[in-house]
Amino acid sequence: MDEARAREVLDGAGLPAGEAGLLALGENAVFAVGDLVVKVGRDAELLGRAERELALAAWLAEAGVPAVRAAEERPRLVAGHPVTLWHRLPDAVRPPEPRDLAPLLRRVHALPEPEGFALPRRELLGGVERWLRLAGDAIDPADAAFLRERRDAFAPAAALTPHLAPGPIHGDALPRNVHVGPDGPVLVDLETFSSDLREHDLVVLALSRDRYGLDPAAYDAFTEAYGWDVREWEGCAVLRGARETASCAWVAQHAPANPKALAEFERRVASLRDGDPEVRWYPF
Repeated sequence: MDEARAREVLDGAGLPAGEAGLLALGENAVFAVGDLVVKVGRDAELLGRAERELALAAWLAEAGVPAVRAAEERPRLVAGHPVTLWHRLPDAVRPPEPRDLAPLLRRVHALPEPEGFALPRRELLGGVERWLRLAGDAIDPADAAFLRERRDAFAPAAALTPHLAPGPIHGDALPRNVHVGPDGPVLVDLETFSSDLREHDLVVLALSRDRYGLDPAAYDAFTEAYGWDVREWEGCAVLRGARETASCAWVAQHAPANPKALAEFERRVASLRDGDPEVRWYPF
């Protein structure tokens, strides 16, 4: 779905496409329209996810968790595209930091399972095969085989003994998914909410510290605000390894069209083959 098609859908939904400002274009086209943010899904297959995202927003609002709020309770289906409307957040007062994420995760991790709808499991490795298939001949077949073997080795992660009680998680717990407005930090991007090991949310920043150059002091501020460092847990290496495998395969899908993606993929695979946990990876 390109921007022009998304704007046609806005028109079909009775929204002023000519006044809409494009914020993002991916699986969803995201527009600012006055006091609203409007998300246009790529196709009708995303309708169920849009319904769950709106149900999540209502559930978080009822629980008092600071998060994006829906402007309509149900998605619209317009010309085969799910359309959801959200209240636009006030301008940020500063960039988000890891310490802003910690209290939001504590709130989420204290919640029981929602009633009325079910959260999926956090399938970190579910996209590996598709991403490698999209990479095709652009990557070394031996590297693809290595990642498949690695994926299969980490598949039993569900058998880990958790330190925290399992339950609702954000699923992509990074500072970029926090908006710091005049009333404080707010969670955004609810699409990856799941029900699984709470440690999934905490391993993300541990990996950011070790692989992506997150300042150790910022990581320490996060763990202090949360109240626990997941690196103390014996299962941390397993979840970290699964996430590294998925992150490596995700970059592979961009390799056919982007030499920088291929170089980053090869850097990541080499570090995994060498068993070096501190080779710097670069966000892509």
